[in-house]
Amino acid sequence: MRLTPLWAAVLLLGSYAGSATAATPQDTVKLHQRALAATCANCHGTEGRTTEGSAIPSLAGMPREYMVAQMKAFREGTRPATVMHQLTKGLTDEQIESVSTYFSTLKR
Repeated sequence: MRLTPLWAAVLLLGSYAGSATAATPQDTVKLHQRALAATCANCHGTEGRTTEGSAIPSLAGMPREYMVAQMKAFREGTRPATVMHQLTKGLTDEQIESVSTYFSTLKR
């Protein structure tokens, strides 16, 4: 994985956190996943939870493999969408898998 501005910020902030609370590599991965997932909040709600009755699906607790398949289908244009086909075009397979893993670990 290349060092993106987000990763650089995470590493820099981690270095200021102090030795007693040093972030582990797993913590930085989780933080990166959460930051990427936050880009979904405008439509899918905070932590992937939409309001009850919304036409937009909640992402929290969605099965990982299902979400990966759907996001790749949006990106490839094989699943109809209003904006998802445009949003997913900017995501790598790694990012799709990362955000899918993140949402799948959250409670519905």
